[in-house]
Amino acid sequence: MFKNITFVLNKPQLSENIGACARAMKNFNFSNLVVINPKPSFPNDKIFATSVGAKEIIKKAQIHDNFKPVLSNIDFLISTTSRFRNKNIKHINLDDLNKVDFNKRVAFLFGSEASGLSNNDISYSNYVLKIPCNSKFKSLNLSHSLIIVAQYLFQLLTKKNQKYSKSKKIKSASKKEIRSMVDLCIKHLDEIDFFKPKEKKPKMMQNLLSLFYKMDLSQKETRILSSVFASLAKKGRLTK
Repeated sequence: MFKNITFVLNKPQLSENIGACARAMKNFNFSNLVVINPKPSFPNDKIFATSVGAKEIIKKAQIHDNFKPVLSNIDFLISTTSRFRNKNIKHINLDDLNKVDFNKRVAFLFGSEASGLSNNDISYSNYVLKIPCNSKFKSLNLSHSLIIVAQYLFQLLTKKNQKYSKSKKIKSASKKEIRSMVDLCIKHLDEIDFFKPKEKKPKMMQNLLSLFYKMDLSQKETRILSSVFASLAKKGRLTK
């Protein structure tokens, strides 16, 4: 199960934090690191120095310019935040991780040191994870946040053999399959000029992404929805 878990650093600003995150990951037997649009050059000597004995995690880390490629390789996304978000996404705490199926490919998303995660970043999430801390001083260092989550996961995965009752015939849709379905939906909505007024389109898009990405859709359900969107779009063109 450890190999199914990925830690994603979104726009990290400090080399020291990136290195410290890699070290924390190795402390608790994790090895999958993704870095999105880092401010410092990646990798660099300072990152390697602060990673100490975890240089191999830095060397094999994936680096991307944006978040979308990450969705192709995961099934379940949990974003971390110190702020409550006024969005229709379930907010969970560390104890709720006990309910997550780590037989799936699960990613934990961490925001930048300065601004954390935007509402748009969180739109792709199944859950939002809040680490309990002093209500008057909520901001945690990036590497500290990661090590808290990593330690909890290590304890959880080494103490509990999880069993799940879902039929083995049901195949959950990957983030890549859901993204293809969502892209098709958005394409057809654009064709009928759904996003009005235009200045509200970004907010409407966030809500649409949240709606689909938080659902535990199967591959079959994703194909059905794609067919529905395509059929509705075809009918709309014929009736114009």
